[in-house]
Amino acid sequence: MERIYLDTSVFGGYFEPEFELWTKVMFDRISKGQFKVLISRLTDVELENAPQKVKDLATSLPTDNVEWLEITDQAVQLANKYIEEKVVGQTSYSDCLHIAIATLNYADVRVSWNFKHIVNHVRIRGYNAVNFKHAHKILDIRSPREILDYED
Repeated sequence: MERIYLDTSVFGGYFEPEFELWTKVMFDRISKGQFKVLISRLTDVELENAPQKVKDLATSLPTDNVEWLEITDQAVQLANKYIEEKVVGQTSYSDCLHIAIATLNYADVRVSWNFKHIVNHVRIRGYNAVNFKHAHKILDIRSPREILDYED
């Protein structure tokens, strides 16, 4: 079963007209047990200020298919390396922390709707260059649309 790391943008995307189709298909497949979902405590914190329907979506995931990930010192250090290497600026620190947590927990895919700071070929190369330089896994980073097969 593929292990996918979801960030806050994916939960919000469920209710956004531009992203809802693919997000709803992905959540349907999650509910059918086709993916193991990785969620960090950072996402939990970010969802505290989200609309109630977004919080409810996050808590509706089948608990058997969810793995909660902690924010570790190693993740903080790796996130700082992304900033130091100028993959993104300091204002994108939380995005870097999500990438670091997904990397260090061996996510198969990091899923996001954030095209500016995450799902962007220049940024992906930058994150993975830092990962490679520091002997971490190369992380596959995609939008929900990109991780779904086209059988249906």
